[in-house]
Amino acid sequence: MPDTPTSLPQRMTIRDLLAIVAPGILVAATGVGAGDLATASFSGNKLGLAVLWAVLLGAFLKYVLSEGLTRWQLASGTTLMEGCTQHIGLPFKIIFPLYLFPWSFFVGAALISACGVTVHAMIPIFAKASTGKIIFGIAQSLLGVVLIRLGGYRLFEKIMSVCIAVMFVTVCITAVLIRPDWGAVLHGAVIPTIPQMDTGGLAWTIALMGGVGGTLTIICYGYWIREKGRTSPADLKTCRIDLGVGYVATAIFGLAMVIIGARANVAGKGAGLVVALADELGQSLGPAGRWAFLLGAWGAVFSSLLGVWQAVPYVFADFYSMCAGDSPEQHKQRVGTTSRHYRWYMYGLAIIPMVSLKFGFRDIQKYYAVIGAGFMPFMACTLLYLNGRKKLVGEKWRNRIPTVIALVATLVFFTVAGWLQVRKKFKRPAPPPKHLVCVPVTPARAQASDQHSAK
Repeated sequence: MPDTPTSLPQRMTIRDLLAIVAPGILVAATGVGAGDLATASFSGNKLGLAVLWAVLLGAFLKYVLSEGLTRWQLASGTTLMEGCTQHIGLPFKIIFPLYLFPWSFFVGAALISACGVTVHAMIPIFAKASTGKIIFGIAQSLLGVVLIRLGGYRLFEKIMSVCIAVMFVTVCITAVLIRPDWGAVLHGAVIPTIPQMDTGGLAWTIALMGGVGGTLTIICYGYWIREKGRTSPADLKTCRIDLGVGYVATAIFGLAMVIIGARANVAGKGAGLVVALADELGQSLGPAGRWAFLLGAWGAVFSSLLGVWQAVPYVFADFYSMCAGDSPEQHKQRVGTTSRHYRWYMYGLAIIPMVSLKFGFRDIQKYYAVIGAGFMPFMACTLLYLNGRKKLVGEKWRNRIPTVIALVATLVFFTVAGWLQVRKKFKRPAPPPKHLVCVPVTPARAQASDQHSAK
């Protein structure tokens, strides 16, 4: 049942405002994982403040996709999963599971690992960091299941709000405390430039844009607005407000991470890079600064874990129900937190990826990059198709020319971003020369070399 009014109250309190923007904040926070933190900080470290504009553009593109999904759901009365199975049909039913199951495994593994690494960095009670990662990661994964099972959506929303507040406040305060050049910050945010074009600058800039927000987690927004009772086109204005607030918060968080990364000199990947960044900050801000940043990073990865654990089972249950041909009443029962399909998928998300904790993850992530690279272009194409048909959404809610342009730009960008990501993962280092031949330098050879250099 809906727990808040679906229309905007005339006299708005802070509590009313938080209730309105909650789903947008949830989808924004769920899309920020350790990889996104690392990408933003490493991009700042490599390219400086000149690429801050990429964070803003990336947040806007994700907003375009989320708004399109919302418009489809409120205008048609069906989720994106329902729309795809009904109007795309068999190709979608075959292809989507090939994406969903690997995505669930790899993202689950990455989140469990990131949560474990971050907590061990704050509470290093184990002799080996790998042991701390495994134990703390498993504990937080199971804790997420317990919180979602016992508290339902209300408790989930409250815990996420706390995690998001911790993540947002601590990281933004850290960015202010390191005293960046605010003139350079403003210039980098409003003047698009790409440093080091010939040495990977373009790829890192595109990675930064793609790392703002989420991928499959964008679909989860449709289920959260149903929890809030938003089911008609009249609720679109409210949804646009809360999505706007959510992605503005995401953009500010991404800007802060780039600013922090631009001041640090660290190396690493994923959560390891975030911990190394915290250690670097500890040298200038002291132990309190290190702890505060780690607390914010933990808020980011744990809120992402909670969001994925709570919402992705909705996606599976919805897809399964549509493929099974359930009646509307059966579909409503199956796509809920009390259905066995929802619960078992959540258990699988929380437990099965644990097997990856003791293995190296580089090769697995390589193949995941191929799977993940195609989702955002697919979503842009889907919204162009579904929202472009008047008989499906009505004349009032179909794509307008500005929306079509934005979706096409989103399609092109994420296609390029996906290609660069795949190429980066599969790029082979140049092989070393098989034979090294030492040629003695005779006086005649040295004289000839000097003459050639002079030319």
